[in-house]
Amino acid sequence: MRLEQLEHVLRSACQIVGDSNVLVIGSQSVLGAISESRLPLEATASMEVDVAFFDDPQDRKADQVDGAIGEFSPFHEMNGYYAQGVSVSTAVLPDGWRDRLVLVESQSTQPGRGYTLEPHDCVVSKLVAGREKDHAFADALIRAKLVNPAVVAERIEMVQVHPLVLKRLRDWIAMYLPAA
Repeated sequence: MRLEQLEHVLRSACQIVGDSNVLVIGSQSVLGAISESRLPLEATASMEVDVAFFDDPQDRKADQVDGAIGEFSPFHEMNGYYAQGVSVSTAVLPDGWRDRLVLVESQSTQPGRGYTLEPHDCVVSKLVAGREKDHAFADALIRAKLVNPAVVAERIEMVQVHPLVLKRLRDWIAMYLPAA
């Protein structure tokens, strides 16, 4: 995915639900903070943008987005990418994540704007999810030196997860940290 495609999704989602603030919580949120030319293929391979809304307690806006520009919609068929409406609580994020959001706002996002996860927060969220593609995403960003493993390790300590999940996260990031 490219930034211009993310901006198209943001613009469309805002218009569909009449809410000018869209939160991007999936892997494509890295496009808000890191130039696409620097991102490894694993970071931009997804054609799905996970979008949520800060004011959507019943997930009605997320459902509207799914119906209008979601997977297999005419929007998806015409553009080759789509939005998946999700809840803000879909991703497990480190404490303080809202204070670190990255704003994506341009002529191409009007009438709205997007808030994307700070890349380290995104990586932690992906590691919590723990799928093979999530590990490949995190590994690629670390190898490309676009996220700092020490910061990821700090943020891991800021997530509210089961102790066994926390151990899995600590063990994974330990591979990238200098031996103590």
